[in-house]
Amino acid sequence: MWLFIAFLAVPLIEIGLFIQIGGLIGLWPTLLIVVLTAIAGTALVRSQGLLAIDRLKRSMSELSDPSRPLADGAMILFAGALLLTPGFFTDACGFALLVPAVRSRVFRMLKDKVKVASFEMGPQPPRGPQAPRDTVIDGEFQELGEGRAPTHPSGWTRH
Repeated sequence: MWLFIAFLAVPLIEIGLFIQIGGLIGLWPTLLIVVLTAIAGTALVRSQGLLAIDRLKRSMSELSDPSRPLADGAMILFAGALLLTPGFFTDACGFALLVPAVRSRVFRMLKDKVKVASFEMGPQPPRGPQAPRDTVIDGEFQELGEGRAPTHPSGWTRH
């Protein structure tokens, strides 16, 4: 239901803002602002996205919890989509998500609502009873003569 309300409310808000702002400053300045915010937003999303990828790589290499860098990256990606969508309301929301303090607040709100069952990194210890491993491998082979080529060459035969 919330998604339906968002898909209904956002276009109505955008249309209202276009009418109000277009009436105040005119058609061409309104369109210019929409295009300039898309260009500026794209540049900001690119730079902040690269920083988020670096933070994610660092957290993976340090084997620390990657949830914060992943959430930042997802919010930056969402901000980029909002900034490329024409409109003043979506631009305001997109620019807000590019502010690290806003992303931190959104992350804390989402973190309180999401429950993670488990999080593990690195090699996993075996769980439950394990069958004993044999170190002996049975097999048969046939050595081919010098002049004979194998019928099915593979890395396991001499040729």
